[in-house]
Amino acid sequence: MENRKPRTPRILLIILLSLFVLQFSQYQFSWIKLKPLDGYYIDTTNIGFTWKDWFSTAYQEKEDNYLKDHFGFRSFFIRLNHQWRFSLFNKAKTQWVTIGKENYLFEERYIDTWFGSDYIGRDSIEQRINKLKILQDTLNNMGKKIITVLAPGKGSFFPEFIPDTHAREKGVTNIDIYRECIEKYQINCIDFHQFFIDNKNSSLYPLYPQYDIHWSYYGMCLALDSMVRYIEKLNKISMPHVYWETVKISQPPKDYDCGIAKAMNLLFQPRTFNMAYPELQFEPAEGKTKPSLLVVADSFYWGIFGMGLENLFTNDSFWYYNKEIYRNNDAAHTDEVNLRDEIMKYDIIMILCTDANLSHLGWEFIENCYNVFNN
Repeated sequence: MENRKPRTPRILLIILLSLFVLQFSQYQFSWIKLKPLDGYYIDTTNIGFTWKDWFSTAYQEKEDNYLKDHFGFRSFFIRLNHQWRFSLFNKAKTQWVTIGKENYLFEERYIDTWFGSDYIGRDSIEQRINKLKILQDTLNNMGKKIITVLAPGKGSFFPEFIPDTHAREKGVTNIDIYRECIEKYQINCIDFHQFFIDNKNSSLYPLYPQYDIHWSYYGMCLALDSMVRYIEKLNKISMPHVYWETVKISQPPKDYDCGIAKAMNLLFQPRTFNMAYPELQFEPAEGKTKPSLLVVADSFYWGIFGMGLENLFTNDSFWYYNKEIYRNNDAAHTDEVNLRDEIMKYDIIMILCTDANLSHLGWEFIENCYNVFNN
């Protein structure tokens, strides 16, 4: 009887070769459209061959880096790797993400802020607020208002979900001293940080999401309404109001309330509690006053910036971390403009900052304006 060789090795070889051909063809032709990875990364470019680069090994190194970033099905394999680490081992492959209790996602620095690890000292805070007070009085004499807005932070809003591995003795925090100095110097201030904590359990809808670092879409809607009413009261004017009659309740869409989960590049967005999405409307502007608005803020303002502010303000500008300027579908850099001239264009100047950024409140905007208007 003829001896037959086992077919298993041959079948395995055919499968491996088929997978290799499939991956190579995907690399060459991208015939399957894959969802690109989220987050910031520097895309490597392919380089041309030269004998000089070959003999210096520069070509090999750059080509190796390029192939690592562009092999077939790369985004799928990365998402698969991240997904099984998260689902099976409760681990986050993304370095800055901390997984808390009940899978609440945090950014490390918001936990540090809650415990006071980033405290910069009373003298530094009081010195900055003192300059802000002088600037506030100066602008007030010019018919302009400057408002400080304290945005909430996830560590202070959800301390019960901070993992035990990150627990430590709680010390003095920046927000505690800022509140004292703001009251002492009578700074125009909207304290959403405390408002969110006070209404955490009584709010109609969630004010903070499980899988995002920023306040919820519903929380931003409340914040925008409160900002308008505060500006009205401060300036003694009547502005168009923002309102909503319909609120959609659903799992977070791709653009809101799941930012950290999105940045983790998982295969599947994890389910969470339903979130609220008001359908915003704006009162007619007839007979109302629409002031101009300049906002210096961190990423907590991005959602509000896209909520239709042209219905509330004649002109608005967003200075992201006091570096990048966004206005009228245009972008610029603060180094490219004259600070005094820019300030003179606006009726309201707002500085909005979450607690994790309070060590750099204003990102030198306060100090720069102080120097410009008091020298």
